[in-house]
Formats: sequence, structure tokens, C-alpha cells
Amino acid sequence: MRNGTVTAFILLGLTDDPHLQVLLFIFLFLTYMLSVIGNLTIITLTFVDSHLKTPMYFFLKNFSFLEVSFTSACIPRYLYNLATGDKVITYNACVIQVFFIDLFGVTEFYLLAAMSYDRYVAICKPLHYVTIMSNGVCRSLIICCWMAGLCVIIPPLSLGLKLEFCDSNIIDHFGCDAFPLMKITCSDTWSIEQTVIICAVLTLNMTLTCVVLSYAYIIRTIFRFPSMQQRKKAFSTCSSHMIVVSITYGTCIFIYMNPTAKDKVNINKVVSLLVSSISPTLNPFIYTLRNNQVKKAFMNSIKRVALNSTK
Repeated sequence: MRNGTVTAFILLGLTDDPHLQVLLFIFLFLTYMLSVIGNLTIITLTFVDSHLKTPMYFFLKNFSFLEVSFTSACIPRYLYNLATGDKVITYNACVIQVFFIDLFGVTEFYLLAAMSYDRYVAICKPLHYVTIMSNGVCRSLIICCWMAGLCVIIPPLSLGLKLEFCDSNIIDHFGCDAFPLMKITCSDTWSIEQTVIICAVLTLNMTLTCVVLSYAYIIRTIFRFPSMQQRKKAFSTCSSHMIVVSITYGTCIFIYMNPTAKDKVNINKVVSLLVSSISPTLNPFIYTLRNNQVKKAFMNSIKRVALNSTK
């Protein structure tokens, strides 16, 4: 990982205003801590509570791990930038950041597709759910999600390592990202741009098709339920996942499927900041506030801690 033209980049961030930087630091620090605490709480609950040992919560545990990893790949570095004023990031650190942000981000899409398939089996084939979604199948799906994410990012990342930066090393972003880097390179970016778009389209089409088909069958099955109470219960088990899917796909389509995204860095870096800070913070609350089992497990854990502390 040696470029030969630059040894470090300068990250401009979002603003040079000291007052706004203070507010931004407080906001990002709070959202980051909420995200880490919320997602780690879900992970802990799935380990300690026997009622959360089902495939649904196995996938949710892995999704929470991805959320913590994704936000930790970019937000702490920007917090350091705001706190110290040090905007320099080495070339190697920049490449590593791009790798992990893209890996965690792409893997999330495949995991969301796997989670939608899990909901499809639970609602449409409830009698065969335990057999179909066995521990071995769940683990295999998780491994496939990670491998798919890795296979998707390797081609554009390999081309990105060949980019040369001879005119500027100033990145108009709060972190290392594909489009801001392509904007300052003096190499021809046509091939890497097309590769990024192809990989993004393939990932979105494959995973979104799986999600849409799963929920099409789910909705059709739910409407066949004779009882309104059964319908509400079925919808409640899917609603949290549907909200997270909408947020994740909507923001990604805006950033990567916009033909003029390369020229709209200011808009995209604000959206990227929201994706990397707000979404990981909201997702634990979306899943817990709309899920009685998670809320019950959380309250039981609090009671156990309280009882142990009084002894």
C-alpha cells in the first residue's frame, strides 16, 4: 500500500467554524456513544437471555456488531480531528479506512437480505422454521454475507490502489471515501467509477430483490390470516426490519446511484455523516422499542443486576 505520489492526505471535514466544530463534536460524541451502548446492549442481551436464542436474534446480534464496527471505522477518527485539529491521515490509514467502511457497509446489505429471508420462513413456513433455519444454516448465511461483502469491494479497491495523486492531497470530506478521492486524483477514474457503479448495482439489485420477494410473500401470507390480532402480531415482527431496510437502502441509493454524486461532495458528506452516526444510533431503538421480547429481556437483566447489587 504505497502510492508513490503522496504519503498523507488532509481531511477538510465539514466546517472550519470553531463554534460549529464544538457543537459537531458534542453531537457526534453523544450519537457515537449511544450507538455503541445500544448495539452492545442488544449483543449482550442475545447472549444472556435464553428467550433470545432464536435465529432472528442471532441475525440481529450480528447486525448490531456490524453497526458498531461501521460507525467505529469512521466517527472516532473524525472526533480526533475535531478535538485536536489534526487533519492529516496517512495514505495507508486512508486505504485501511476505506476498506473497512466499505466492507462493513456492503456486508450489512447482504445481512439485511438474510434477515428478510429469516422473517419469510418464520411467517410463511412456521412449522418448518426450526428445521430450515438451523444453527448451521444461520452460521453459513453469516459467513456468506461476509464473503459476499469482501468479494464486492475487492475489485474497486484494487483499482483504487493504482490511483495517483500528484496535484492535491486535500480530501473534501470528514473521512476517506471513494468519490472524494476520485475527485482529487490525476489518474483516469473512468474504470474505477464504472466498477463502483457495477458493484453497487449488483449488490443493491441482489439484496433488494431478496428483500422485496420475501416481503411480498410475507404480506400475502399475513393477509390470509383469519384473525386481526394474528395480522398485527405478524406485522410487528417485521416492522422494525422494514424501517431499517428503508433507511439503509434509501441513503445508499442517494449517495452511490446518483449520477452526479462525484460533483456533489458537500451534500454527500453530510448524508454520509448521518448514515455513519444517526443510523447506527437509531437502529437499536427501532428494534427494541417495537419488540416486546427485547424489552422484556432488558427489564429482566436490569432486575437481575439490581438484585445482585442489593445482596
